Amino acid sequence: MTVKELILANRSFRRFDESIPVGREELVEMVDCARCSASAANRQPLKYILAWTKDMNERIFPTLAWAAYLKDWKGPAKGERPSGYIIILNDKRIHPQAGIDPGIACQSILLKAVEDGLGGCIIATVKKQELAAALHIPQYLDILVVIAVGKPVETVVLEEVKEDGDIKYYRDEQGVHHVPKRKLSDIIVEFG
Repeated sequence: MTVKELILANRSFRRFDESIPVGREELVEMVDCARCSASAANRQPLKYILAWTKDMNERIFPTLAWAAYLKDWKGPAKGERPSGYIIILNDKRIHPQAGIDPGIACQSILLKAVEDGLGGCIIATVKKQELAAALHIPQYLDILVVIAVGKPVETVVLEEVKEDGDIKYYRDEQGVHHVPKRKLSDIIVEFG
């Protein structure tokens, strides 16, 4: 796949085939892509927790919030939950703030997931204290985001933002997830 094809295939998937495992080796490869990506001032303050076992996944899942725009949906049902997670942390001993590094790392991780026939979702709404307690994460590591990873079982399509300007994603009657995107001509600013 070209880079653009990978980007177009990389959607925020929230329903997975939980019976298809994601192994530690696959998660390590995803993190290695993040490790090799750019880092502000080359500080490299990010650390990662990998989860692929049923026990770890069950401790992580209840600390996450899913799809804020889908008010009637509380997240994936059993059987549709992620088979793995990558928790991205900032090591405050290296630098007090992670800057832009988490965004770079997330994109690298998810592009590798897509290349491997998987998908994921970046989750920023995390009950951080509960997650830290559940996994015994030391205080010098700030939880930044959690990436859910698995074999997607949903269709996600891009569409243009309608005239009303509503950018909220939604699911139709068939369960297809629609993601409105602004037109390219609406986001490029030209002067002169």
